[in-house]
Amino acid sequence: MQDREPTIRSRELGEGLRRAMQNAGLTGKDVARLLDLSPSWVSRLISGKRNVTAVQASAFLAVCRAPSAERERLLALCDEQHTPGWFQQHGSRLPLQLVTLIDHENKALAISSFVSTLVPGLLQTGDYTRALLKEAGRVPADEIDARVAARLARQSLFSRDLPAQFIFYLHEFVLRLPVGGPAVMADQLQQLERMSRRLYLTLRVVPASLGAHAATAGPFTLMEFAEFKPVVYLDSETSSLFLEKPVEIAAYQDILESLAQTALGEGESRELIATLATELFAD
Repeated sequence: MQDREPTIRSRELGEGLRRAMQNAGLTGKDVARLLDLSPSWVSRLISGKRNVTAVQASAFLAVCRAPSAERERLLALCDEQHTPGWFQQHGSRLPLQLVTLIDHENKALAISSFVSTLVPGLLQTGDYTRALLKEAGRVPADEIDARVAARLARQSLFSRDLPAQFIFYLHEFVLRLPVGGPAVMADQLQQLERMSRRLYLTLRVVPASLGAHAATAGPFTLMEFAEFKPVVYLDSETSSLFLEKPVEIAAYQDILESLAQTALGEGESRELIATLATELFAD
């Protein structure tokens, strides 16, 4: 049987099956033997490349003794595994870790994003994140430490032996929005300036003087991979949206091309960031 082009949902299904297998202390060969399947079939299944029926998934989860809640979630994905894109609604309290996003960030070869109001999570300092959560007043106090730790943990992407190529477009307002007071903001700006010097990371500022621009509709992240098609991630207060249809990806690629033509250059952006940090220290 020929492998298919995996979708967001089929990869999530495969990743969930892989976690269930690992939590049970089993290997792919173990599961293949217990289900009388080939190890290569199991390997393709957990990569999201092989179609799986609800009966097959149920048998897989049974030998792994997966908890009932996780079993129900993954079996529901079986019916939707061929559907491109994914709208995830999670209510007024965000999960501590956005597992799907983190999994895709870890697999990406290139990550490009635009933000309009806040420093990207991957570039935030701990103090900035903590101040942001406290000042927004949307997170219970007893969850803040865990949220900060989870966000900082995502930055391990930068420590990989072969990190992805990152391009961050920040609207100038991001640099001027006073989160946490002068000291916190100055430290955050210095962090941005330091990160902008890394060879695998490009940071460019979209100046306020530009007025309306290609990304006026809002922030987004485009992730590109070696083994499957690009994915766009959009985030809001109560939901997350993953896009993967070619026409959708092309639209955001066009936005990035436009930003590349209109944003400040890397040197100019770094100079602006350093200047604003110095002004905060002077205050």
